[in-house]
Amino acid sequence: MSGLLALLDDVAAIAKVAAASVDDIGAAAAKAGSKTAGVLIDDAAVTPKYLHGFAPARELPIIWRIARGSLINKLVFLLPAALLLSTFAPWLIPPLLILGGSYLCFEGAEKIVHVLRPHDDHSGGPDGSHDIGDPLHLEEEKVKGAIKTDFILSAEIMTIALSVIEVDNIWIQGATLAVVGIMVTLAVYGAVAVIVKMDDVGLWLSQVGRLGVTRALGRGIVKFMPWFLTGLTVVGTAAMLWVGGSIIVHSVAQMGWHWPEDAIHHVAVAVGAGQGFIEWAVTAGFDFILGFIWGLILIPVGVKIITPVWTAVMPKGA
Repeated sequence: MSGLLALLDDVAAIAKVAAASVDDIGAAAAKAGSKTAGVLIDDAAVTPKYLHGFAPARELPIIWRIARGSLINKLVFLLPAALLLSTFAPWLIPPLLILGGSYLCFEGAEKIVHVLRPHDDHSGGPDGSHDIGDPLHLEEEKVKGAIKTDFILSAEIMTIALSVIEVDNIWIQGATLAVVGIMVTLAVYGAVAVIVKMDDVGLWLSQVGRLGVTRALGRGIVKFMPWFLTGLTVVGTAAMLWVGGSIIVHSVAQMGWHWPEDAIHHVAVAVGAGQGFIEWAVTAGFDFILGFIWGLILIPVGVKIITPVWTAVMPKGA
């Protein structure tokens, strides 16, 4: 009897440890997920472009294929790489974050410059040419291109998530990254699925609705969605620059250069005067400005060096 009680006591102790671990994983996943907000918004804003030109019946299957590829990117390739990095080369995390933040700044600044200085796109391929060709071949190219783009964004998400996990236990780190990867993928591609089908829902309501209000709602949805997508792009661009600038400022502080982060913090505290939201807004504003300036500096490098090399190395449609 005493042996049974001792066994039950051990089981209870193990259950408490497991429950604490689950709490640690949940808390770390929530914190890590909040830090990736800018990348998530941009991912949701970018993905719908890969569905242009396809029949409505193919939209959800294509989204599923991209989402599946995104999960493979995160769980099969990036999660083990992140754990190896954390175990054997943690000093590489800040430089990799700076590299990822620079990518976000470059993409955000390039989008703003493209709006301010529009130019005709005469490039060939599925996005720029008038020769669509075989729809199945085009779908394969689009899906592969979306998964390659997702790999870059997923790498940034997993690196950011890894950087904010404060638990040293490799199993909790792995479980947290897995939860973040699954949660982020469901959030992004679930949102994309809703976004791309809303115009179809609006059209259906406008055609089959029995009440005038229902039909008017459907027409309103159809008219609103282009504005919503434009707004999502604007918010995504701003979030890229804000998050990119924030990542770089925080990462250079981790590498020993604390002046930018300290200076922004002092100004935010002085302006906010104890008001948390104002302090956050001032900090985000400075991060946005720094991200935009750094992105402008990187545009010539990206356009004249990185893009030609990427185009030469990657297959058509990447």
